[in-house]
Amino acid sequence: MTVPRRPSALCPAARVCAGVLALLCLSVTVRTGLAERSVALAFGGLIALGELTRRPAAEVRETAPLGAAGALSYALLGDDAGQPTHHGVAQTVTVVLAATLLGSVPHVARGEGTTRDHLARRVLTVAFAAACSQPLFNEGALAGRGGPAYALLLLALLALTTLCDSLLTAASAHARTGWPFGRLLREEVRAMAGITSAVCATGAVMALAVAVVGLWALPVFSVPLLLAQLSHRRYAAVRATYRQTIASLARATEIAGYTPAGHARRVAALAVAVGRDLRLSGPELTVLEYAALMHDIGQLSLVDPVPAGATACLPAAEQRRIALLGGAVVRRTGAGCEVALVVERQADPCAEQPLAARIVRAVNAYEEKARDAGPGGAWTALGELRPAPAGDYAPEVLDALARVLSRQEPAGRCGQDRRRRARGAV
Repeated sequence: MTVPRRPSALCPAARVCAGVLALLCLSVTVRTGLAERSVALAFGGLIALGELTRRPAAEVRETAPLGAAGALSYALLGDDAGQPTHHGVAQTVTVVLAATLLGSVPHVARGEGTTRDHLARRVLTVAFAAACSQPLFNEGALAGRGGPAYALLLLALLALTTLCDSLLTAASAHARTGWPFGRLLREEVRAMAGITSAVCATGAVMALAVAVVGLWALPVFSVPLLLAQLSHRRYAAVRATYRQTIASLARATEIAGYTPAGHARRVAALAVAVGRDLRLSGPELTVLEYAALMHDIGQLSLVDPVPAGATACLPAAEQRRIALLGGAVVRRTGAGCEVALVVERQADPCAEQPLAARIVRAVNAYEEKARDAGPGGAWTALGELRPAPAGDYAPEVLDALARVLSRQEPAGRCGQDRRRRARGAV
């Protein structure tokens, strides 16, 4: 249910390709030996350090920015203090693989999850960058080249590598979820504007600096990214604590007996999925999630709880009163005016609501109808919402909800029949 970007799981085909590529590169390196061992050890140590300081995968897409920058820099390295290097593609992948595994040992030992997808993505992206650059260096095509043109070439190679990684991630997410590939790719490209751009820039600068002054450039250019990573970790910890506070406040209605257990959490999870389907941005999804978690907070003002917390069955005037009271409570929590506005407007006529309020209203009504409906109740509940009076629920939100439900339910003859009836209800 979290809104921040996170690494998408790779599809089995990508994992197999990464594994085969890693074994092939390892065998070639063992047969030919390491070239420029001091350079390999320096970059391997930098990558291992980046892996040791990596963040949990739930926080950001790039969990180890220092390790990623070091790996990309080694893949693009053509000179060491003016002397040509000859490590090649196979050695690049082998050194990155060994260093990543070494730096991941403490994380695996603490039970923080495996590194399978993380390692596969690292192998594939580094192999792509090295395959684009190392043959040019080894053949002498870039010998004696320098200046702005050389720097722009490195940046172009990094941009292509990042785009390749985005294509891989989007394709894996499409194969796993069935979401439109174009939409997933756009989200991945938008995510490049954050830490990914800093990683690419640092990787290029490292490669350029080592080519001129040698390995002493590595610690100098690693410190800024390491400090930025530490600052982002603290910021992520503050955000996580804040979200936990919002979630705990949302449970007040459940503890008081006004709403069923888990209702706010289910509405928030489904609302975020619908918002993603409707192409809401990251900040908009955050507002939507917080508003969905606290959409029933106004029920605390009621003397007698509504049966099962089903506010969708109340008169419109009573729904608006509860929504306004809820918005007033949200404003006092410091959750932000945008969140409070969504909570306040969830009972307004559909045409007057912001999109987030339309989503919360429709998903809340759906969850109230579906939770006790039994087998096939999801599509029955959705079918009951469609013939509602005009202005109650936004058609585009109900269509998005149907798409989300169809992705969550395994395909089958009965399921397909229920989905057709739900979509066709007027």
